[in-house]
Amino acid sequence: MTHRRAGIDRRTFVAGAASAALALPARAAVEPGLVAAAEREGEVVWYTTYIASLAVRPMVAAFERTYPKIKLRAVPAPPVEGTTRLLNENRAGDVRADVIDSGTVYVPVQAAGMIAPYIPQAAAAYPAELKDASGLWTAANLQVATASVNTDLVKPADIPVTYDDLLNPRWASHMAWTNNQSSTGPIGLVGNILLSRGQEAGMRYLQALAKQKIANVAAVQRVVLDQNIAGQYPVVLSIYNYQAAISQAEGAPIRWLKMEPVVSSFSLVALLKAAKHPNAAKLLIEFILSPDGQGVLRDANYLPIHPNVTPKDPDLTPGGGHFKSTIISPMLYAQHEAEWTRIFNELFL
Repeated sequence: MTHRRAGIDRRTFVAGAASAALALPARAAVEPGLVAAAEREGEVVWYTTYIASLAVRPMVAAFERTYPKIKLRAVPAPPVEGTTRLLNENRAGDVRADVIDSGTVYVPVQAAGMIAPYIPQAAAAYPAELKDASGLWTAANLQVATASVNTDLVKPADIPVTYDDLLNPRWASHMAWTNNQSSTGPIGLVGNILLSRGQEAGMRYLQALAKQKIANVAAVQRVVLDQNIAGQYPVVLSIYNYQAAISQAEGAPIRWLKMEPVVSSFSLVALLKAAKHPNAAKLLIEFILSPDGQGVLRDANYLPIHPNVTPKDPDLTPGGGHFKSTIISPMLYAQHEAEWTRIFNELFL
């Protein structure tokens, strides 16, 4: 994988896929003292953005099966709601969460001085680009955002292969993307173009793309993908490739595109300074990042980070699929968000 400012080498994914294919994941080693201290605390509170039915419930069940003396309380905390709740709790001096898992939440919470450093043992094998050297955060799963086409509406010969192909007049007023402002949405695509092509050439491309009149859909990526599948738009941008792959496997007329460089980001896990159960929180972080926890995410169709846990479909990752990617971390996105949002608003709204 190539990168701008941050990235991950494709050989890491390939090597991980090869080794993990030979055996079931084994639990990462954890210091016995940490387990004993966590058991004395008896519970841990996890503010999570993961989908409850897909990942949260299986993660709770797996964690409590491994550590039956510790109750894992998972609290749904979508990015905006979770950020507001945590900042309000901090101001009131009553932070109730021990662990968070969202990069979107992490940035303002870290800015408020709420994150504690912790270097997990389970992340020792993780690429350096996907963990903070001081232990403030560690990536938990990869997110790959790209374009997709409706294969009933677009002939194989007409499928766009590069970003420049999107400038073909046939796609004018026939493309859409989410209005979700995130690193894996249109704002991230703007950033990807500027990072990969440079400011001057990138702006020329974005100005040309704006003339294609891309529809801004007031919905998340999954809904835009569903509209693509239904034939409302033949081409959509900034969808998650794993969601397209799931629908394709179920028979939907959809194909995601390796339009290089694709945009990659990640969800992360972090420990809160005010954690009431700090040892149980560290144990939860260890579990989520371990082969066992990563296997839970893999089984829920997320893309795991651990090099010894193979995704259900390795082709979805830059290493397994052999495509280039620009990693826009939550921190890199926060650094450029105002600039990229301004450019998006001026050109595409």
